[in-house]
Amino acid sequence: MPVADLPLGAIAAVALAGGLSLGPWLARVSVRLARRDDAAPAGSLRTALTVVLVVPALAGALLTGGMRPGTVALAWAGVAGVVLAQVDLAVHRLPDRVTVPAYAAVATALLVDALALGTWTALLRAALAGVAAFGLAAGVAVLSPKGLGFGDVKLLGLLGLVLGWVGWGALLAGVFLGLATGAAASVTLVAAGRAGWRTALPFGPPLLAGAVLALALQGQALPT
Repeated sequence: MPVADLPLGAIAAVALAGGLSLGPWLARVSVRLARRDDAAPAGSLRTALTVVLVVPALAGALLTGGMRPGTVALAWAGVAGVVLAQVDLAVHRLPDRVTVPAYAAVATALLVDALALGTWTALLRAALAGVAAFGLAAGVAVLSPKGLGFGDVKLLGLLGLVLGWVGWGALLAGVFLGLATGAAASVTLVAAGRAGWRTALPFGPPLLAGAVLALALQGQALPT
């Protein structure tokens, strides 16, 4: 179903229901992954913040993709990004327990989209973009391990898969905006005296922010 056929009220209701049902669980997941403690609870503030982040992630996926299998890929990547960003901000780590299942879910959803709608070209582009993003990031991580960790490499591969499915322009915009967001955050923290020029900062949240901005700029120009 095209996005235009989806009432905004229905999108808001689905996103809100998804946020309220998934948010508390995802909050606990993020806390437990950060602390490496499977029994750690999530506070009320963390839970509320997670719900607030999950709702627009789901709404954005529906607004961008409408009712199609590829929307599941966008939604899964967005929800996984909420958890990854929280863990990375807390402990500078992007856990494989979130990233690896996200690869499988996104790839499966895009394959189903190709089977249902014939978007094989977009699927191939997504695979090439994911491999390219992963490979280039891995090369940077080898040359400068303090600048880019392998958790960031795997995240870039995942974002390459999603953005590449939308288009090469979305991929380039996402990478550029992610780097720009990271640079702006670093300069802001240094100017505020919260960090030094050599302070290691989490790179996952800026990469995710760049991907979100790229998808927002892309609008509804998805593979058909």
